[in-house]
Amino acid sequence: MIFQESHPQLLSGNKMAVILEGYIRVPYEELETIKNKLNEHIEHTLNEDGCLEFDVTQDDSDECIFHVFEKFLDNDAFNLHQARTKISDWGAVSKNVERFYSKRCEE
Repeated sequence: MIFQESHPQLLSGNKMAVILEGYIRVPYEELETIKNKLNEHIEHTLNEDGCLEFDVTQDDSDECIFHVFEKFLDNDAFNLHQARTKISDWGAVSKNVERFYSKRCEE
């Protein structure tokens, strides 16, 4: 996984929203499985406490690329999402997906 991070200074203890954006590249032979499980993954994520926005869209010109935008209330909510995802059906079916993300915090 390619993952870039930036951490602005926290001002007077305020919590900062966590944003993850980038894309995933799905192996062609796993494309249908990923597409079949994606809506369930999105639904579960949107129902998580602290999930503010979660958007995954398939690229118009490369069917194996999906653009990802995630926004969580704070780092705790983001970390809980990561932990849930690892043990979910999505975590199992997407184990061969390449991930290219950047992570940032904002007020």
